[in-house]
Amino acid sequence: MKRPPTDLRTQRRQTEHRLLLGVVFVLVLGGGGLIGWLYGAEALVSALVCLLPGAGALLLLWLLLALLEKA
Repeated sequence: MKRPPTDLRTQRRQTEHRLLLGVVFVLVLGGGGLIGWLYGAEALVSALVCLLPGAGALLLLWLLLALLEKA
């Protein structure tokens, strides 16, 4: 029985998207949640000021690499 061809590029792209979203969620929600739990709401606000631009930088780098890959 013949198997249909697999689209490895699509699978890799989906895996990269899922990993990127997982890292951003763990960074912001996990790290922010722990900071908020341990140090309180004021520290959480201060931490989000750093965590959100950090997550944005990761997204920007991923976007840049994705655009370079298509070129």
